[in-house]
Amino acid sequence: MTGQIIKRSENTWLVRIFFGRDTDGKRKYFNKTIHGTKKDAQKYLTAKLREKDLGIFVEPAAMSVGSFLDKWLKESAKQRLRENTFNSYQDLLRWHVREKIGAKRLCDLQVYDVQKLYNNLTASGLSPRTVRYVHAVLTSALKQAVKWQMIVRNPCESCDLPKKVKKEMKHLSREETAKFLQAAKNDKWFALFLIAVELGLRPEEYFALQWKDFDFENNVVSIRRAVIERRGGGFYFSDVKTASSVRSINISSAIVTALKTHRRNQLEERIKLGAAYQNLDLVFASELGTPLMRRNLINRHFKPLLKKAELKDIRLYDLRHTTASLLLAANEHPKVVQERLGHSSVMITLDTYSHVSPTMQKAATEKLEKMLYGKKQSHK
Repeated sequence: MTGQIIKRSENTWLVRIFFGRDTDGKRKYFNKTIHGTKKDAQKYLTAKLREKDLGIFVEPAAMSVGSFLDKWLKESAKQRLRENTFNSYQDLLRWHVREKIGAKRLCDLQVYDVQKLYNNLTASGLSPRTVRYVHAVLTSALKQAVKWQMIVRNPCESCDLPKKVKKEMKHLSREETAKFLQAAKNDKWFALFLIAVELGLRPEEYFALQWKDFDFENNVVSIRRAVIERRGGGFYFSDVKTASSVRSINISSAIVTALKTHRRNQLEERIKLGAAYQNLDLVFASELGTPLMRRNLINRHFKPLLKKAELKDIRLYDLRHTTASLLLAANEHPKVVQERLGHSSVMITLDTYSHVSPTMQKAATEKLEKMLYGKKQSHK
């Protein structure tokens, strides 16, 4: 006998399925209490026996969702994620998931429970982007639960997500960029801001630049790694974000000139400090030779320079957006922009900077008019 139904009380039934014997010869059973009619119990037993015959039956995991997430973070996520990404996963689950569904048994988690979680997060004012990020992390975790045969199906896969809202991209115009660089000309970190604007690197990439990354004979810089600030202080060097983020970019004579001045000043500071200087060969280093702290650079230099130039408030990261927007507005080929930024595909570049497309479309129309008609047509 592979399955049986045992009456426990009025409208309560125990469904028992035999699963052979363990290594000690003891009989193994899967037991499930069904509240309802005997017909309900029979329906459940038939479904589970069919799953057993097809080899897709999974004995429900009794552990809570919270305990499973601990297990997943430790045994799966930590092995494949960068440290800062792993930390963000931990934070996201702690802030938005554990309190709501963490106590629920993993085997009892339904699509409705996850959908209700997403709806409540949206109703609380969380942005669609953040809700979608929660969904991505939770989906990844429960996908592993399916692989580990702790649940049969991933309940996240049938949920509806809030519609994506395109965030307005902040960047400087050509005139604003010129004003910013003029204001930064005598700043200690002028070479850094020039590289940020001209090369479109991520802040963690130009903070990690070493002098050996520059080939001044051919005016090329190689982007190989990033520097990540640790929680509670300290730092570590990491691979760049994706394989396509490893790249070489030509640098202008303006950058070469600025770097020569910067290096001379850096060497003078290093000589004054002597043995206390930690030589990591960093291009942009603190007075002790360690990586710059982003917060200090922003508060002591970047924000004051924006104010000095009478410019709108933007993030340091928006200098990267400025690079891309200026190049695309100047009709540079998107593939060239993608390679400079280190995006994994040209579609990411075009989607991220779609705000530039109206200008590009207008220029394309004017070019086509000139090709077809010899000159721009007047519209009356």
